[in-house]
Amino acid sequence: MFEPKKNPEINRIYELAVDNGYQPKTGEVFPSDQTALVIPGEDQVKVVAMKWGFPGFKPGQLIINARSETVNEKKMFASSFKARRCVYPTSGFFEWSQDKEKYWFNYGEAPEPLYIGGFYNVFQGTPQSILLTTAPNQSVATIHNRMPLILKKDQIKPWLNNDEFANQFLTAAMPTLSSRSV
Repeated sequence: MFEPKKNPEINRIYELAVDNGYQPKTGEVFPSDQTALVIPGEDQVKVVAMKWGFPGFKPGQLIINARSETVNEKKMFASSFKARRCVYPTSGFFEWSQDKEKYWFNYGEAPEPLYIGGFYNVFQGTPQSILLTTAPNQSVATIHNRMPLILKKDQIKPWLNNDEFANQFLTAAMPTLSSRSV
């Protein structure tokens, strides 16, 4: 789960999705919700919204993330990752500890823009997205055994458009984050 809309830059991205005819959920976003995404456009990036989660193996099941370490090896993900990368704009994300305590993560106390790498595909006419996770760094490891693949703003276009950059970034060191119990 992540929280997209508590920062002027992230608010503007969500407004662009609405201006483009989409209805992304704001506030805390859950799997299956429509969320704003940045995707490649003709000359520049484009903001859309789509459902978070790929159809799972059982009816009603959603797969909401993919491991960056194995995304190119998994038949379900490899072609989508190569051809349809996207970015989730957010002001932070939530994780739960083993003690079921909820933590919010961002760069600092203020909700700064945070961008998560992902990809999408179309299933029975419906575009659906999935985000990438990686091994956690020290700032997340004490709370959870995975963390989102986090991009800096200047890495969005290379992530979307450059296969070599995207494949190399799958093993990049993640930024140090702060957390607080919520």
